[in-house]
Order: sequence, then structure tokens, then C-alpha cells
Amino acid sequence: MDRPGSPQYPREPVLDLEVRAAVIEWRGPAPFYWLPLGEEDSDELAARPELSYGWGCVPVMVTIGETEYYTALMPKDGRYLVPLKVAVRRAEQIDLGDVIEARVEVLAPR
Repeated sequence: MDRPGSPQYPREPVLDLEVRAAVIEWRGPAPFYWLPLGEEDSDELAARPELSYGWGCVPVMVTIGETEYYTALMPKDGRYLVPLKVAVRRAEQIDLGDVIEARVEVLAPR
């Protein structure tokens, strides 16, 4: 996978966060699993609106175990949430309620 800073993905990380939390479920139109950021990290992101490309979404590169993927943090109820895609959950054997660790590299929006 191309890393931030590579020719295919020229943005360098603005913030580098280490997250450890329990996986939660948010039932919207379809159930989805999320990793909530801590209050301090969420407050820091909320105080930096220039990091959002719109609607509070913040582009990130996430590393969980051996899996890396690009996504966007979503704001909800004063916290930011990392979406946990089905492919990631399967690859890393993640289930609802599991406490997991992730590296979250916050990227400047394009």
C-alpha cells in the first residue's frame, strides 16, 4: 500500500495518534463497527477545523495489526470514530466489544 508521502499519496501526516479502545456498533441504515478516539484526541481534532474536508470528516491512514487502509474519521456525539471496514475486521479477527489498538495518521485534506 502506498504510504503518505509517496508519489501516489503525497500528503504527510499532520498528527499521529495511538488509539486503544473497545469496538462499538452504530446502527444507522446498516450496522457498522467503529473504534472511538479518546476525548482528548477528539477535542484536538474538533479544535482544528482546517483538518476536515467537510461535515467534520477528517482523512486518515489507519494501521491495525498488519492491515493499513485509508478512510475518514466521522464525528459523533463529541467524539471522532474510526470506521472498521468488514475486510479489516475479518483480516484482524475483530469483533464487537474487542479492545484493539490502532495507529491513526491524520492527513491534511486535499
